[in-house]
Amino acid sequence: MSQPLEEGHTIKRFDAELSHIIMLALEMGAMVLNQVRSALDALRNADLSAARQVIDVDYRVNALELQADEEIVSVIARRGPVARDLRLTIGISKALTDMERIGDEAAKIARMTEQMYETEGSQPGKDLKRDIYGMGKLATGLLQEVITAFDMLDADKAQQLALGGTEMDAEFESSLRRIATFIMEDHRTVGHAVDVVIIIKSLERIGDHARNIAEQVVYMVRGTDMRHLENGAKTVPGAARNSPPKHPR
Repeated sequence: MSQPLEEGHTIKRFDAELSHIIMLALEMGAMVLNQVRSALDALRNADLSAARQVIDVDYRVNALELQADEEIVSVIARRGPVARDLRLTIGISKALTDMERIGDEAAKIARMTEQMYETEGSQPGKDLKRDIYGMGKLATGLLQEVITAFDMLDADKAQQLALGGTEMDAEFESSLRRIATFIMEDHRTVGHAVDVVIIIKSLERIGDHARNIAEQVVYMVRGTDMRHLENGAKTVPGAARNSPPKHPR
């Protein structure tokens, strides 16, 4: 008679462990979103102290990823999750990698801010930096929506976000053309123009990593790997018949 009770306790412990990993992932997602926003604010305000704080936060993000990874390995080794639980565990692990890389890109933006402002002399003009904020708004908006979809395990929204990105791609290409025009008009802007290109490239990568996270949400809910869908696909196989799993909270 004790066997069913023990199984019940085991399931509850596993759900609690998985729930804690999800909470760590959401904490990390919120942390890197704030890191990106803070990096852009530091650049906008030429605030070197704030830029250094963004870099310091990156160490905390890395530590959080290590903690979550250790818990994931422990859960897989001790619980042997299958089906939905295994998809959740693997999907979270992959999402954590993209979150950590988003933090790396935010730290890179902060370091570029230090490089642009820590030495005396000419500073980048507002017109040259304008493209950064357009890309920044798109990247942070996308990241926020993806984290919300991750929290809610909203596969429909995640699919929409994963298949998007055309606006960011168009903005990136337009930014490069405008920066090239600045360089042709005034060769003295070359140094700062290169810095700006590096920053908007980091923002483009943040958008790519955000869409990767959205793909993992679809995988966790539906078991479909979106990387193998044809470009322009509008539906994900299994979308209609698979209901989203609930967080083990």
